[in-house]
Amino acid sequence: MVTGATGNVGTSVVAELARRPEVDEVVGLARRRPDWHIDGVAWRNADVRHDDLVDVFTGVDAVVHLGWAFQPSHRPDVTWGVNVHGTTRVLDAAAQARVSAVVVASSVGAYSTGNKTDLVDESWPTHGWSPAAYCREKAYVERLLDGFEQARPEIRVVRMRPAFMFKAPSSPEQKRIFGGRMLPTRLLGRVGVPLVPALPGLVFQVLHTDDAARAFAQGVLGDARGPFNLAADPLVDASVLGEVFGGRPLPVPARPVRELAAAAWHARIVPAPPQLLDYLLQMPLMSCERANHELGWRPERTSVEALSALREGLAHPQELDTPPLAS
Repeated sequence: MVTGATGNVGTSVVAELARRPEVDEVVGLARRRPDWHIDGVAWRNADVRHDDLVDVFTGVDAVVHLGWAFQPSHRPDVTWGVNVHGTTRVLDAAAQARVSAVVVASSVGAYSTGNKTDLVDESWPTHGWSPAAYCREKAYVERLLDGFEQARPEIRVVRMRPAFMFKAPSSPEQKRIFGGRMLPTRLLGRVGVPLVPALPGLVFQVLHTDDAARAFAQGVLGDARGPFNLAADPLVDASVLGEVFGGRPLPVPARPVRELAAAAWHARIVPAPPQLLDYLLQMPLMSCERANHELGWRPERTSVEALSALREGLAHPQELDTPPLAS
């Protein structure tokens, strides 16, 4: 059972599990049933906030929980209801239905801030960064999982902590999350940008969504427990962004960019709150050695290829026929 099965990560995870011979059936759970069809996948409609999940999970071997709301960023009570309350209900239902494994999408956003010189492993504190609702919610889910593991040791719990994930068909969703409907995405994808702001601390990690999906599938089918960092090389900075989007890196101070981002968010021009930019400039960089050794996982695509897929999707939309990925 895959919750949030129609989004960026869900569509890749569903497809990856469906092609694994060890999997008899994949059930995608979503609020809105998609027209997208894939062999070996059935669809169920449910909202994790209030629908009966115990009946839905009964007879399921493993639950992959990907359901997450990024918007509306001006209504953190709404996102909290989906992300925290919804996850609580998913875990409760998984326990009552006696599933054998729960694989949950955590995030680099669950981590406390760090420097930009050392790679942190999965023991780095997951206290998030409280000014950003996304980080608060991811950190809270980590605490829910701590309690769940203690109360239900018979259920195998896997926490995936991926970096930013991109693929071409998810570009409409990425646009809505980060850029809003006014962003000229096709122009950005086809022409690129003339300049890339080289902000202090602008170093982060990404990976291709399909590579992340392979790690999630390994988490379902193996016997691993615990957290796993997921990211691809090389590290992304202004020079890498310039390489992908055709712009020249230009050193600029963070403050005016942050003020512009805040003004655009308050004016509801862009949907991404400025606190995400703040966290981006101080988020830690992750080591993926544990995933390499215990899951046998390595990304097949570089971070440059993941970003290039995003640009290709912006220039030439490749929609999957699911509500979150439709433009």
